[in-house]
Amino acid sequence: SFIGKVISNKMQKSVVVAVTRLVKHPKYPKYVRKTSKFMAHDESNALLEGDTVRIAESRPLSKNKHFTVEEVVYTKGAL
Repeated sequence: SFIGKVISNKMQKSVVVAVTRLVKHPKYPKYVRKTSKFMAHDESNALLEGDTVRIAESRPLSKNKHFTVEEVVYTKGAL
C-alpha cells in the first residue's frame, strides 16, 4: 500500500493520487524526489483534492485503475 495526496477528483467514484518517494541519485550523493500518479477507486465519492489517503493494490477495475482507497489519513477540510 502507498500513502499519497489526492490531486484530482473530477471522475465519478475515482480519484488520482500522487505518491512521492525519495530516490538516491546513482552518481551524485543527493536524494531526488520522484512522484507517481495512480488512479484509485473511491466508492463513497467523498474525497476532496488535497486529502491524504492510503491506497492498496487490487484487481484491475478499468484500463488505468488498479488501486482502491483503504483509508483517509488526513482530510483537508477538517480542523
